[in-house]
Amino acid sequence: MRSNILGLPHILRVTLLCVSFCFLINYSSAQELLYHLQQQYEKTSITNPERFYHAGKYIQGLFFNQQEEKASQLLKENIQLAMHRKDGKYAAYLYAIQAMNNRILENIAASEISITKAKEYADKSNDLEIKGYVHYCEGWLRVRNNKEGDAVRSFLAAITYLDKAPPSPTLMGRKSFTYKELTSIYANWNEYALQEKYSLLTLDLAVQQQDPMAIFDAYMSMGYMHEQQYMKDESQQKQRDQAEKYYLQAIHTYHKNKNKIPFPSNLSFVAINLANLYFKFYPDNYKNKVLYYAELAKKQGIETQQYTHVASAYGIMAEIAKKENNPKKAKEYLISALTEITKSTVTDQNIILSIYQNLSELAETEGDLPEAIRYHKAYMETFKSLYDQEQLEIGKRLEAQFDKERQRQQLVTMHLEAEKKEQQISLMQTISLQQKQEFENLKLHEENQRKQLELTQLESEKRTQELKLARLETQNRAQDILSYQNEISYKEKINTYYVALILVFLLLVLLLLYAYKQRSKSLKQHKELYNFSLEKEKQNSKISTLTAMLEGQEQERGRMARDLHDGLGGLLSSTKITLSRLHDHVANPIQGDIMEKSLKQLDTAVEELRRIAHNLMPDLLNRYGLQEALQDYAIRMSHDLLDIDVQFLHYSNQLEKDQQLLVYRIIQELVNNAIKHADPKQIIIQIVEEIDNYSIIVEDDGKGFDIETTRGSQSAGLHNIQSRIDFLKGNFHIQSEEQLGTSVEITFPKIDKKND
Repeated sequence: MRSNILGLPHILRVTLLCVSFCFLINYSSAQELLYHLQQQYEKTSITNPERFYHAGKYIQGLFFNQQEEKASQLLKENIQLAMHRKDGKYAAYLYAIQAMNNRILENIAASEISITKAKEYADKSNDLEIKGYVHYCEGWLRVRNNKEGDAVRSFLAAITYLDKAPPSPTLMGRKSFTYKELTSIYANWNEYALQEKYSLLTLDLAVQQQDPMAIFDAYMSMGYMHEQQYMKDESQQKQRDQAEKYYLQAIHTYHKNKNKIPFPSNLSFVAINLANLYFKFYPDNYKNKVLYYAELAKKQGIETQQYTHVASAYGIMAEIAKKENNPKKAKEYLISALTEITKSTVTDQNIILSIYQNLSELAETEGDLPEAIRYHKAYMETFKSLYDQEQLEIGKRLEAQFDKERQRQQLVTMHLEAEKKEQQISLMQTISLQQKQEFENLKLHEENQRKQLELTQLESEKRTQELKLARLETQNRAQDILSYQNEISYKEKINTYYVALILVFLLLVLLLLYAYKQRSKSLKQHKELYNFSLEKEKQNSKISTLTAMLEGQEQERGRMARDLHDGLGGLLSSTKITLSRLHDHVANPIQGDIMEKSLKQLDTAVEELRRIAHNLMPDLLNRYGLQEALQDYAIRMSHDLLDIDVQFLHYSNQLEKDQQLLVYRIIQELVNNAIKHADPKQIIIQIVEEIDNYSIIVEDDGKGFDIETTRGSQSAGLHNIQSRIDFLKGNFHIQSEEQLGTSVEITFPKIDKKND
């Protein structure tokens, strides 16, 4: 019988919403726990900041007891109070809880708004643990949104903060949850080395906390991980032995701390897995161990009502009975397995199929054809029911995916329409502003004409006054008027000519001013166009110069590497051969020792020469590409006090050779700078290939530095990095805090080979 042991996805993927719910197991019922949380929250003074943490625990209790509306209302009230606190850690904590609650309710947009608020308030706080917790919550959301690459970045950032945070009652629990999430992601990616790394870290934290339940779960998870690896490659017997080791340690932990572990059903899980491991993958002389652990799983499963484990135990016993040619006993075990599996509230149809199949085969072997046919019919009916159920679930799942995709398309369409309307509004505002400016210009022109008209009217009034004065003088001096009448007529004509000339002159001035304004505007446009062309030419010249400089540097590096390897390397090698021949003819022991020491020094010099030549021009880069070259570089640069970890995520090795060389030089410069200035213990290098671009992230846990001071110093190292990034048409961002480490993120676009 194929022993259908329950899998372990619930162990690898379960992550509680927050660390504060680690104590759930200490209460006998949900109502008792909820009452305790309510009392703890209400008895804490409203002026005490700890009330916010109690509020978070109480809100989660309400949420998990299907009181979502009350939990949401209480959460909003406490967020409003926390926002007025000087320290942003309380608001950040509550916003993070709100983000995860919204995500569970499938309100993705609201969860993104909440996590953004949580990050804003976390930035206003100096509490490193809260910063780490918010990054953990962000990663938790990214995993559920199928963005595992972004989730890894968030989880690694969370670990950076949590590692530097001072001890607290919740710190280790939050670290443990972060490690478990990374273990799950790397398991999905088949990154067994990283999966094992974070599984061991989880186990180490459980040991530090002296939590028997956590230790038991960690051992159980490690055993299952090694068992799965062995099932993929049965030639790796070390994996099988490791699975046995961790299963046995889990059982030993349970028996040692039986009264402290609240879920005894896990013991039957480990026991049946260990019995199955011995039965399938160990020699026949392990039969007694198989029976012992199958009996243990059966006994514990009956006590805890884990009837699936009991049925699996009977199935293994039936297989052993069949091997011993005892079909009667095998049939009894199979009937017992069928009886137990029907007691389970959630029946595993695959186990029932296996039981009916084996019962049919046994009846056929014994010659009882009617019974064999009866069991075979039961097998076919169960198979048809299982197949119909699977088809129904597939149909429902496809329908749900279709509805979800349709809603997403509608949301995208609404966003596009909103953006289009915003652009139209912006264009209308611009046109309105232009029209307003033109109206102001017209008003100024009209005002100017009005003033000119007033001036003309004043001059006309002046002439009228002069005429009146002349008339008075004419009345008083009648005779003088008659004598000077011709002269006055002549002067009036001259004045008329003067007025006409003034008007013509003013019109010419206006025309000249208008022409001058238009010419100035045209000259300004020509100047701007010329400056733009000149700037474009300078940019092209800069790119050409940068290309020539980088090519020259790489050619010079290559020439120096060849000269060192072929010239000085050959000379040192020939010198070593000559000294080796002389060493064989030296009779004096003292001289022989001196000669031996010289030969060792020559070996050291040759090895150092090879290392320098390899750094100048890495041969692996030209032969095997960027991934192999960087992994080799990380191995060479790592030592007892420094661990360099290189991670390639979704990398398809399609970078051009010159781009690979530039990326290699950039990472080499960043790592050398970190080693030289930051004194790190760990450096993480990530290269992520996305749809349109590449991302390079280099993080260390060193001393960190002041970014503003570094920008002012214009260091040669940063200048070289910037030059290469400019060549890649990319950009980079440095984030560093003193005593917290440094993170450098570089992005550059992919080359469109079709357009090229």
